Formats: sequence, C-alpha cells, structure tokens
Amino acid sequence: MRFARLIATAALSGAAVLATAAVPAQAAPQADRGPVRALCSTASTASADFTVRNVSRPINHQLLTVTNTGSEPCVLVKAPLLGFDNDTYVGAQPIEESAPQAVVTLKPGQAAYAGIRLSSADGSGENGRDVRTLHVFLDSGEGSEGGPDSITLPKATWIDDSAAVTYWQSNAADALVW
Repeated sequence: MRFARLIATAALSGAAVLATAAVPAQAAPQADRGPVRALCSTASTASADFTVRNVSRPINHQLLTVTNTGSEPCVLVKAPLLGFDNDTYVGAQPIEESAPQAVVTLKPGQAAYAGIRLSSADGSGENGRDVRTLHVFLDSGEGSEGGPDSITLPKATWIDDSAAVTYWQSNAADALVW
C-alpha cells in the first residue's frame, strides 16, 4: 500500500511539473539593488583579512585567501588585482575562463579563494624574478576599489610574465583548477 502511494505521489508531482512547464514563462521583475559593494578594502573599515600560501599542486601556484572579518555580508566580483613588489602595473592577468556563475558572497567569517599561477610550468615565461610582497586590490566591477592590502609572500616566490590569477571562488579546490 505504501509503495502504491509513493507511485501516485510521483505521478502527481510529474504532472504538476509538466503543467508548470506548459505555462509561458514570464520574466520576474528585477529589483533595483543599488550598486554592488565589493568586500571592504583598506579605504574603508578593515573587514577583510588576506593570506597567501604555497600549494603542492599545481606546480608554480599559490592560494590567496580572503576572509570577511566584518559584521555584514559582502560580495567579491571578478578577480583580485595583483601587483608584486614595486610593480606599477597589474602583475597577474585574470584568467577569464575561471569566472564563476555568480559573484561570491561572503557572510561574516567566511572565506573565498583565488589561485595565483606564478610562472609557466614549461619555463616559457620571460622576465622571471624573485618577489617578496603581493599587493591585493579588490575589483568593484569598474576597476580597483580602495588601496591595496600588502602581504609578505612565502620565501623564494618566483614569478614571470605568465603570472595569472583566477576569479574569486567559494572553495580552494576550484581556485586551484586553473
């Protein structure tokens, strides 16, 4: 008897799905949410904590982590803008293919991740050098927001012209796929 009820329930659920699919879709009204606020940077209250560490895989990569230390949720858009040592330009190009389906939203205490490819694995990159400091700017979607957060890099960090960075990801494994 119980099995018959399960089959009847499944059949009714399937019919409801088919009936819903037959109704023409209407666009939901979009609420004006105002500008998207990027995670706080040094230009405002200190509500982000950045760290960077070496990883064993993939080779020539580091993992950049940001933790929301504020009391409000916030969002991360695009990829972090990175500069090394005294670079006067962005030292790591964003990896466009790493863009997630949506911006990453961090509740207080949550972290997000970006993978940094430091150099080409095959040695084809040029202008290789040791670097000691990473400057992280957050991208508001229209360029950098606020001043940089500066992080001391692990010893013997080597970069070349092929340095690149992923978009912000919700978990570390996704950030290190690229």
